Amino acid sequence: MPRKHILHMLTPLKHMSPFDVNMALDAGFDAVVPYIGVELGELTGLVQDAIFSRPPDAGVDTGIFIAGKDVSLALDMFDLAKKAMVPPFQVSVFADPAGSFTTAAAMVAKVEKALEKKFERGLKDTRIVIFGATGVVGFCTAVIAAQEGAAVTVAGHDGAERVKKVASEIKDRFGVSVEAVDGSTDARKKKLVAASEVILAAARAGVQVISKAELAGADGLLIAADVNAVPPAGIEGLTVHANSDPLEATKAVGIGPLAIGNVKYKTEFGLFKKMIEAEKTVAFDFQDAFALAREIAK
Repeated sequence: MPRKHILHMLTPLKHMSPFDVNMALDAGFDAVVPYIGVELGELTGLVQDAIFSRPPDAGVDTGIFIAGKDVSLALDMFDLAKKAMVPPFQVSVFADPAGSFTTAAAMVAKVEKALEKKFERGLKDTRIVIFGATGVVGFCTAVIAAQEGAAVTVAGHDGAERVKKVASEIKDRFGVSVEAVDGSTDARKKKLVAASEVILAAARAGVQVISKAELAGADGLLIAADVNAVPPAGIEGLTVHANSDPLEATKAVGIGPLAIGNVKYKTEFGLFKKMIEAEKTVAFDFQDAFALAREIAK
């Protein structure tokens, strides 16, 4: 009788995301077990309970999913989970806190595809400014874009202090540099948009971060993308269905949240499927998410 595919879902929060639970079950896991309020110091014990409860050849049928809303904590948990393995006893691990790894991967992959198709260029040296970079999606987007050679700026809606901490953490953890700037006023945002080739809105749902007035006159702008599907749009005039379509009041094209979300959905689902179908244990983080999103994006 075939062994069951079991996924243990760990989060430091008091609830596991229903989105991730549904996604994992739809991808084919036989059982999904959530663990809430998990602290970093508890991770090794939980992982080792999972690896030692089944024979070594069943490790490929067992997975650990790391959730939450804190990118740094999720990456620490991811690293600790891998260190907790005792070969040949090991299991697969996938981190995607608040869906941020797969969402960021989808956003950057869609932008990259649009740059290639519309402007015959790639991410390297492209001037990108990210609004909402203190959030989990914005943080991951900044890392992925910077690792691909883009000139990334993170703009703080409440000043430069918090985004400077983001830039510092990105440099320390990933060895790539992003610039942190104050984006707290309309005038500052307008100047940032005018100096950019790509603007990415990763602010919380239902918050408009860029207006048509701030887009006006940005003649060098190529692409604007937004992950917010809750009205109002994060970028005024950008529709939820936009898929490299002309953006009102600009010469740029827009990529809306549903176009990004379609790739995000397929990326997360695809990584769960890869966990289930793998012949050897795997470990997936945002870099793996980006690699798959690149294949999916059109």
